[in-house]
Amino acid sequence: MFNVNKKRLFLLAILLVGILSAQAQQRRVQHKPYIDLRPLHFGIVVGTHLQDIEFENVGPQVLVDEEGNVSEHLITADADKWNPGFSVGVLAELRLHENIALRFSPSMHFGAKHLTFLNMLDLDEEGRPRKVTQDLKNTYVGLPVNIKFSAPRFNNYRPFIAAGISGMINLTGGGEDYVSLKRFSSMVEVGIGCDFYLPFFKLIPELKFCYGLGNSLDTNHINELRDTNKRAYAGSVSSSQSKMIMLSFYFE
Repeated sequence: MFNVNKKRLFLLAILLVGILSAQAQQRRVQHKPYIDLRPLHFGIVVGTHLQDIEFENVGPQVLVDEEGNVSEHLITADADKWNPGFSVGVLAELRLHENIALRFSPSMHFGAKHLTFLNMLDLDEEGRPRKVTQDLKNTYVGLPVNIKFSAPRFNNYRPFIAAGISGMINLTGGGEDYVSLKRFSSMVEVGIGCDFYLPFFKLIPELKFCYGLGNSLDTNHINELRDTNKRAYAGSVSSSQSKMIMLSFYFE
């Protein structure tokens, strides 16, 4: 009997502590209590991102140079690692409903993709395919439009999910790189985050996943290469899709 009463007292104490903790949380002072009632508000965003790209390899190639010589090639291309980059931009958010907002956050993304080409028909002294690498540097202007769905505010935080589409403008040219990307492309975006209401501003960390829509490869780049030895590498892929993972911090 004593053990039963002891267990009951222990459970009652836990319940009482939980009730007191909940009451204490409910009594917490809210920072910026009216900030979400504004129909339109602005902010800035800084963050980091990881870039990646998926290639569709064409397989065996038969090329004819300017002198009529025929050569066979089998080259595979891949991005062998995620490359970190830096992002900065501004934010405009339009309140559509108590829990729904429309966001426009034009940003610039500075980064690169590390590409590896393996020439399967050109082996080194150890019998391994000869490797060629390229740092595909990219400076993008992103023009994303997202719908933000927020949960009700609880004290000084408010979680949300966001989804939308972004137009991407590639400011870097191909030059004499093996492959080059199109000037214009688009991405679909899905993100999760949380609004943190601080005494003087609102901090919004967000993790966003972006996936390219359509083919982002500049297929005309092979005709612009002056070095004919690079054309086999440029022609080794037929399409590509870019991917990004972004960790952003918005300040309002």
